[in-house]
Amino acid sequence: MSQGTTPWGTTPCGPTPAGQTPAGTTPESERDAEFQEHEKILSPDFLSVAQITDLLTEDIDGVQEKLGTFLNFKNLETCLKDAILLDYYVSGFLWARGMDFSIIQYSKFMTLLAMLLQNLKTLHMSLEESIKWLGEVMAEIGPTHLQKSEDWNIFDVKQANAIIDYLKISLFQHYKLYEFMFYSAREEIVIGTEQVIEVVKSAYGPFPNPLEEGISFDIYSTFIEPPTILDTEMKRLDQEQGPEESQPETDTSNMDPLVGFTIEDVKSVLDQVTDDILIGIQTEINEKLQIQEEAFNARIEKLKKA
Repeated sequence: MSQGTTPWGTTPCGPTPAGQTPAGTTPESERDAEFQEHEKILSPDFLSVAQITDLLTEDIDGVQEKLGTFLNFKNLETCLKDAILLDYYVSGFLWARGMDFSIIQYSKFMTLLAMLLQNLKTLHMSLEESIKWLGEVMAEIGPTHLQKSEDWNIFDVKQANAIIDYLKISLFQHYKLYEFMFYSAREEIVIGTEQVIEVVKSAYGPFPNPLEEGISFDIYSTFIEPPTILDTEMKRLDQEQGPEESQPETDTSNMDPLVGFTIEDVKSVLDQVTDDILIGIQTEINEKLQIQEEAFNARIEKLKKA
């Protein structure tokens, strides 16, 4: 008898041959054991009955918001992984609502979606292994040809085929992407901008501070903002001290700079300046004459030797 892996261990995937029962068991006890084993399939439920009932009363946006709350996804705006998982479950729930499932069918289908991702994340199941696992689980909760209780058949043939077709286009078709999401580490890129905002000083008058998108600060400070008490006092002091300080400046500008010097003092200063200039010129001329004399002497010596 083949064995199938379920979230709770290993479960039999094939029937016991007809007419054979394990030693020490009766047909009734075997039937009870099989019923208890069947009850373990896809249990505990991914969503409670109360949560499913609550979701059925919501529209698309409401389903997305409440599923994010039920599944404790808190970083949907910044975490791409949480956003992908929420989209996966929301899409599955909305598809199931279109199938007009019962509450128990909703519960088992959502748990099936969760277990497929759990097997991929924790057990690292490949695509082939996940398809095989799905077949084994559907054999337990789907239609069966054996003479078992009708309560065991959670999904009929049409519903089981529809579930498999949906999983083909939702999970299995993008299996590599889900593997990449769970197994590949991604760098966190932080993008930020810095803005410098000029904050206007609080106004002392009846006018409020200008809005950021309003008039410029220059126009506001020039024409609207009333002068502060300190500025008013400074202007008043400047006006009072202005005439007193401007008079000495006027007198100084009109005063003759040579007042207090005699003609002899002026001549002596001019003579000293002239002598300094002439001495500098004479020294420069003597240096140039000496250089020329040395050059002529050198030429004369060359001619003598020649």
